[in-house]
Amino acid sequence: MVIGRHDIDKLMLLDPANVCLPNALGQSNVATIVSDTESIEIESELSELLLNLRPIKQENLIRDDNKLVLLASLSDSLEYVADSIERQVLQSGLSRLVQATPLAALNHVDSGNPSNKQTSSSPARDLASFADEYRKLAIDCLKFLRVEMQLETIFHLQEMTYREYLENQDAEEPDDFVISLTAQITRRDEEIAPFVAGVKRNYIFGGICSIAANTSLKALADMKSINLFGVQQICRNSIALEQALAAIPSIDSEAVQQRLDHVRTYYELLNMPFEASYQNSALLAFITEHEHLFTAAEYANLIKVKVPGREMPPDAQDRVSEILSR
Repeated sequence: MVIGRHDIDKLMLLDPANVCLPNALGQSNVATIVSDTESIEIESELSELLLNLRPIKQENLIRDDNKLVLLASLSDSLEYVADSIERQVLQSGLSRLVQATPLAALNHVDSGNPSNKQTSSSPARDLASFADEYRKLAIDCLKFLRVEMQLETIFHLQEMTYREYLENQDAEEPDDFVISLTAQITRRDEEIAPFVAGVKRNYIFGGICSIAANTSLKALADMKSINLFGVQQICRNSIALEQALAAIPSIDSEAVQQRLDHVRTYYELLNMPFEASYQNSALLAFITEHEHLFTAAEYANLIKVKVPGREMPPDAQDRVSEILSR
């Protein structure tokens, strides 16, 4: 239902991650013409649409890993069949005939011999369409697996908005829901690996990092309060997730680290004092120097959440808005 939605399907067709997919319908070519700025915008819009589906319920997800393995195997088999058909077409030489001769001309190769209409173009055209359909189905399986893992990530991390981060002491382990998510990522990668090449596993699991980062940033808006130990716990969660993703051979570990470093930087800003004196406010100084690092709404959430021991002047939000409007 999710990948069948027009708005989500449209963004998925433009997603630069499509370079990991088999070349069908020009999808991989679309990704090559998308700029870095457009890539970030597409990723952000797609994350927003998926996050709007919250709360994600467990019954709406696939709990049986064997079903996901079957989908991965099906995708691999469909692509193999498509490749085999295309090789057969090339070997017969019919594909060159179809590409070089307009369809109208093929239908009139010999107007005096109607049987030519049946033998000139139909076999190659039918085989080519079969190969195309099989490859599209293979891609749909991979899309399904990618979105399933993104929804699984949202399902686990939405727990952040339900718990209070007012710890009495520094915990030694990540939150249980993060441990569950990282274990699931590792297990599913290992089970799918025999059926899916590394670049396609990158496609399946590569969307987890961005959705996890966006979910973590937005979670602060739903928190009423958080203390120093709570900040450390969230940073520990992001480190655990980073390690799990970096352990997947096909994943760009540098990109993962950059995205989750962004989350840690954001939450660590809660430890900065907001002094009454404008000149002495460490948080305002950071915002002034890095006004584009986070959105206006994300900076506003830093001010709204209650941090024990942090005094916030009544005009704090106005000061932040003034900086961001310059």
